[in-house]
Parts: sequence; structure tokens; C-alpha cells
Amino acid sequence: MAKIDPQLAKDVKKRRTFAIIAHPDAGKTTLTEKLLLFGGAIQMAGAVKGRKAARHATSDWMEVEQQRGISVTSSVMQFEYDNHVINLLDTPGHEDFSEDTYRVLTAVDAAVMVIDAAKGVEAQTIKLLEVCRLRNTPIITFINKLDREVRDPIDLISEIEEILKLECVPITWPIGMGKTFRGVFSLEKDQLVRFTPGEARVSEDAELIQGLDNPRLDELFPLEMGFVRESIELMQGVSNPFDIEKFLAGEQSPVFFGSGVNNFGVKDVLEALVKWAPDPLPRDGGARQVEPTEQPFTGFVFKIQANMDPKHRDRIAFFRVCSGRYTQGMKVRHLRENRDMKIPNALTFMANDRVSMTDAVAGDIIGIYNHGQLHIGDTLTEGENLGFTGIPYFAPELFRAARAKDPFKAKQLQKGLKELGEEGAIQVFEGEFGNLLLGAVGFLQFEIVAQRLATEYKVDAIYENTDVSTARWLSFPNEDVKKRFTDEQATRLAHDADGNLVYLATSIYNLQTTQKHWPDVEFHTTREKNQTFGE
Repeated sequence: MAKIDPQLAKDVKKRRTFAIIAHPDAGKTTLTEKLLLFGGAIQMAGAVKGRKAARHATSDWMEVEQQRGISVTSSVMQFEYDNHVINLLDTPGHEDFSEDTYRVLTAVDAAVMVIDAAKGVEAQTIKLLEVCRLRNTPIITFINKLDREVRDPIDLISEIEEILKLECVPITWPIGMGKTFRGVFSLEKDQLVRFTPGEARVSEDAELIQGLDNPRLDELFPLEMGFVRESIELMQGVSNPFDIEKFLAGEQSPVFFGSGVNNFGVKDVLEALVKWAPDPLPRDGGARQVEPTEQPFTGFVFKIQANMDPKHRDRIAFFRVCSGRYTQGMKVRHLRENRDMKIPNALTFMANDRVSMTDAVAGDIIGIYNHGQLHIGDTLTEGENLGFTGIPYFAPELFRAARAKDPFKAKQLQKGLKELGEEGAIQVFEGEFGNLLLGAVGFLQFEIVAQRLATEYKVDAIYENTDVSTARWLSFPNEDVKKRFTDEQATRLAHDADGNLVYLATSIYNLQTTQKHWPDVEFHTTREKNQTFGE
């Protein structure tokens, strides 16, 4: 058993690291802003309203996000609240950027699931919850947009339980909806904290009303309270009490109602994260489980972001600390490259604003300046041979060939695509003759990459259709089979950004025929970082 440092254990216990997940337009980025506002990290929240917004959300820092009014990359924000250090990861809701979200979910210990109260459970919510379920991630549910005409709260809870197979326990309950939305009553505390609705700042004149039978509630909300009391009684009669063990096992979710844009219900979510979300959890290091309170420093890269500061052409590796303590200038072992490297200056973030980080423990997300030496999934330790698992890549189903409009910018295009490929914005495959192929899970990825190449790398490219319809990673039983296969299929092979061999099929029929002819060769639809295929 590794030696435990009492101060390290104390610091780790204060960490809360979570992601916010949702279907597009459920209000995820607005909730992120308001959590930062209530956490004291920002003074005024910016709304996500596309091109004409005077302010943009802190978490949507890329020019392309501010133009389109959507999140296309994950943001990391750290702040302190109630004597805890909160690491909040905002993720893209759009399904075309789901790979980025899946990777982020490998780096967190809990998640806040945002549900649109008018639309209920949507397609992307189902997919994201399936990913959370792979790791039994504890889920806090926030049912948002009660300031609009929405569905009955009991119906919404029933739908979550039925579709997501997740037991729900209401912790707060809404009073009214739409134009008559008055706030949320805390069932746990048996009180209403009455805020003045407001988009930008936290209200200072909150009124506290104790007890569901308090006559003051009838005074304020004479039309709503009868129905509210009846609904709460009905809900409490059929739902189980909150069970922290079931929550931590990913089997039960505390449910909060509110309106992110009006500040209602946000503070309840923040308090629940501090009170109920787990401390940093042990991690599968391949060779063994790594405990967060161990002294040796370990962790993994789950995201690379190029050009957070386009003027300096920088790349930042987002690194989840799994154990030990980061100290400025420390030396670590880069296991994939089997060499030592120094981390002279780590960063912490408020979206694209960065602050030098001199101390970090398990649960913290630090940024490491990256000159191409770090890739997604890389493990760093103080010498032990570990490899953190679970960072997925999926076989793309959409493909484009790319070439520079100006032949003299071919090298620039190659550099830009290589960096965006390492970042995970898109998958890049290099063919036998140096031709570049882009693979995506959604068409919007091509548009974003084209826009970023033009703005960040000053390269206009031509994107052409190709005969490739799907890709598979390859593994071989021995070198002889590998040589015969690669000789025969040379024109259909490429390498991904990590040098893995990939088979590019023209159709599912073509893929199935090749698989039949080569029964000893394995064709993989996914790969995890630290897996190598057919190099």
C-alpha cells in the first residue's frame, strides 16, 4: 500500500470534478455561466445568443462558437466554493462533437445532466448517459427552462426514469411555470429562497420562507400553492428517499428544477455537488488501481486544444491529475515516448483565460504547454509504468479528401490538420502517397475544421468527396499475415494521427468481403488510447 500524506489527503477531499452534459439547446452553457456566477468566479454572466450577443458565454471562447452560438469544444473552469475546489468541464452538446464529450467524461468523477423541461429526454442525452453508465458516473439532474411553458414535473420525472432507467428523487420542486414561474421550493431544507429573477447578477435581496405550509407562500402565490402541495405529496408518496450510496453507484439521481437564465435553482445544484458528489476516485492505471491520495504523481491527457491564443500558435494539453501533487518545474516520465520531461509551467483555466498553477492534486485539471510531444491518452508518472485506460476513438462514417487551394500552402495545411487531428477536432488519415483524408462523425466537424484552418492557420482548402465510406483499425496475429495483407490492400490503407494502420472501405459490402477473405485479421470499430494497431 502506497504511503499517504495527510495534507495531500485533506486537499484531495476538497476537490469536486464534474462535467455538464445535455442535448443541444437544453441550456447547458447558460447553467455553466450561472454556476460560475454563484461560485463567485465571474461577476456577470454572458448569454449564448449567437452573432448579435453583446457578451458571449465565458465557456464559449472560440470565435467560431461565438459566431454560431453553440459549444463545439469542451471548456475547463476552476473556482472555489464553500471551502472546496470545483473543476467544472463544459462539453459540446452537438452530436457532431460527441467524441470530445466522451473523452471529457473519462476525466470527471460526476456529471450534471441538464434536461429541457419542455422537451424532456432527447437523443443526445440518452447517448451521453450511456457513456456515463460505462463508469457508473454519479448524475445530478437539473430540469431547466421552467420560465417557459413546459411539461408537468411529474411527467418529466417519469420519462427520465422510464427512458434512462435512472431512479429519480426530487430535491426541489417548481412553483408555477412559464409566466407564472415563481421559484423552486427545497424539499430537503423545507424552505423557499426567493430570488428576484435576473440574467446577469446574483440577487442580494433573497427572502427566506421556511415550511411548505407557511401562510407567506399563499400570500405570495395564491393561485399556485394548492397544486404545488398536491404534486409534492403525490411525488413523495411514490418516490424513494435520497440514498447517497445509490447516487454514488450511478443508480439514483437527485433532481433539481429551475431556470438557469433567471438564476433559480442554480445554487441548489452547486451545494449538492459540494455535499454529495464524490471526492476524486481511484483510476484504472492498467497495471493496477491508482488511489488519489498516493504520493507519486500520475495522470493522463484527455484533450489537446490548439490555438487557444492564435497570436502565439500555442497548444495546450488538458491533463487530469490522478494522484500525488503537481509542483512547478517537476520532472515526470512520458511513458509512450519512454523519456523524462519537465513541466515548467502548468496552467489552470477560466475558459481561455489562464493562470499559472503552482500546486495541483488528484481531481484537478491542469494545462501543459504542448509542442507536439503530448497526445490524447498519454500517461505521465514519476517513473511507474502505468497506462490509464478508457479514452475512446470511434470509426468515422463521413470522409473528405483535403488539398490546399494554393499548392505552396500544402505544408501549412498538413501542419494544421495534424494539430487539429491531435486535438481530436477531427480524425486525420494519411494515405500511401501522402494524401490526407478527414474522417468525422458529423458534417459540422468538416465546417468547423475548414473555418479554423482559414482563421487560425490562414489556409484555404478544397474538400472533396471520396470513395471511402467507413474505416476500421487493424490488428494481426503475426508479421507474416500483416505483410501479406498490407501488400495486397496497399491502396486501401492509411495511418491515423498516432501511426495506427487503418483499412478504408468503400462500402459495408466491401468491408464484409475483405473480412471474409482475411479471417485472421481483426477489424476494430473503436480503439482506446494506449492501444496500438498494426503499426
